[in-house]
Amino acid sequence: MENYKRRIELKQDVKDLFRGRWKDAILLNLVPTLLMLTIGVIGAIVIVGIMNQPMYVAADYMPNYETSFSDNAGTAGGIISTLITVGISYTFLDWFRNPELTIHPFKNAFQVFTKKYFLRSVLIYIIISIFTFFWTLLFIVPGIIKSLAYSQAYFIYKDRTNHSENEKPSALDCITESRRMMDGHKWEYFKLQLSFIGWGLLSILTFGIGFLWLNPYMNATMAAFYDDLSANYYRTEQVEII
Repeated sequence: MENYKRRIELKQDVKDLFRGRWKDAILLNLVPTLLMLTIGVIGAIVIVGIMNQPMYVAADYMPNYETSFSDNAGTAGGIISTLITVGISYTFLDWFRNPELTIHPFKNAFQVFTKKYFLRSVLIYIIISIFTFFWTLLFIVPGIIKSLAYSQAYFIYKDRTNHSENEKPSALDCITESRRMMDGHKWEYFKLQLSFIGWGLLSILTFGIGFLWLNPYMNATMAAFYDDLSANYYRTEQVEII
């Protein structure tokens, strides 16, 4: 029998998990956030340096270094940011399943950058980006719907990999499984994401300081959503994966 938790229940589970351990949750998100800010500052300095170089060649014959660098930096930054967020989400999922889990902020946040997870996580990112791009070409809404459908692929990859050391699930298999798992649940997931908009606005008004609390709260809630969704899905499908 399916027994999915409501949004308020998922959020309460996160608050209960963090009670007395908000420091761990914040530090887990803080380290990679500072790293990404550092990368952004370095990138900005490099771009400014390029723009201030003397122009010895006619502008019509000069390659657009600024645009090229920005595009490459944006792509690399997107991948790195996603993988760090995935590592953080993995930690929250483990934390839910083991409330006494000891948190190692830097190690846990960058756990995807290991032989066990890295290659297929990057492939999942690339395939999802391609699929979503082509769906978005049809119209914005299909692209959003598909991004919601593929949203659990990283979690599925983690669980299937940890279930059996010999199993090497393909990126496409995880994306397909996510699409099946999210069938009938995309709207609820979308509403769950929207429920943080108010907190996001308040965080902006605090000059970003509020995100120190909001980011772990959001990431942990999404992990709680998957934990609840997958438990019901595999029970219904009678597939023992986790």
